[in-house]
Amino acid sequence: MLLGILSDTHGFFHPALPEVLRGAHLILHAGDVGGLEILERLKEIAPVQAVYGNIDSPELRRRLPEQVDLTLEGLRFWMTHIGGHPGRWARGVGPKLRKDRPDVFICGHSHILQIERVPSLGGMLYINPGAAGREGPHRIKTCVRLYVAEGRALKAEVVHLDEEKFGT
Repeated sequence: MLLGILSDTHGFFHPALPEVLRGAHLILHAGDVGGLEILERLKEIAPVQAVYGNIDSPELRRRLPEQVDLTLEGLRFWMTHIGGHPGRWARGVGPKLRKDRPDVFICGHSHILQIERVPSLGGMLYINPGAAGREGPHRIKTCVRLYVAEGRALKAEVVHLDEEKFGT
């Protein structure tokens, strides 16, 4: 199963996304969507699970949950927008991860791409896909393609959305 993972679009639909996410079975958006039209365009590529972020409108907050907990290919995923990072979790996140650890934890907010195993949490896979939008401190727009099968995360690919090969 191929998962497309992105965050912090802030209302910008990058023109490379249809090509980059082609073949995805599911797209996970970790918040700061920036507008319903972003979700609608992503749904043209694959089904979407999304959470709201701190910049999202009251309308999006009514439509989207603050967090998503789902199981795919035998792996349990937990996704929220503001999660912090290993060693410095956002308020309330660390205790929840220790009490009810998922196999994969996905968050956004920082605009900092980071993928790592967390030994102190049983090797949980932490993914922050960086930011796919134009707003914020990041210089490179990114998303992640995650391949999972039979209870294992097999491969994570970082995609730099502005690379020439994507026609932007």
